[in-house]
Amino acid sequence: MNEIKYKPIGVIHSPFKEPKGTPIQPAGAWGIGGTVEVFPEYAEGLKDIEGFSHIILICHFHLSRGWRLEVKPFMDDQLHGVFTTRAPARPNPIGISTVRLVRVEENILHIQDVDIVDGTPLLDIKPYVPEFDVRDVAKTGWLEQNLHKLPTSKDDERFIK
Repeated sequence: MNEIKYKPIGVIHSPFKEPKGTPIQPAGAWGIGGTVEVFPEYAEGLKDIEGFSHIILICHFHLSRGWRLEVKPFMDDQLHGVFTTRAPARPNPIGISTVRLVRVEENILHIQDVDIVDGTPLLDIKPYVPEFDVRDVAKTGWLEQNLHKLPTSKDDERFIK
């Protein structure tokens, strides 16, 4: 298979200037504000986005260095397969984050519940639609016994060294 290349369509701005201390999921970043700057050449693609209360940001973990197939995730001290985690150090360092859309000012999206480091390249935006995205889940794997740690779990830089 050929190499796949993506070009950022914008940049995400947040109060987090480095990974250390950044919440690890939007649910742990409740109320934290930020902005998404969509580059002007893509601004027309934002038409009608204000009709959605939540959006999914797809980004490039630009500060992630290297990857392993087994990682020790933020909410556990055991090794798990990288594809059973949301660790940023992965073969393709792509992240997803569902955030609240507060308002739109031209090519700037004001968001809340941001769990992303300032300056992160934005690859795509998709509308969050519960009828498409919410599923009844029977199992959450190793995370089931660790979900209570989410509100206090923060990035400790383990994936950028």
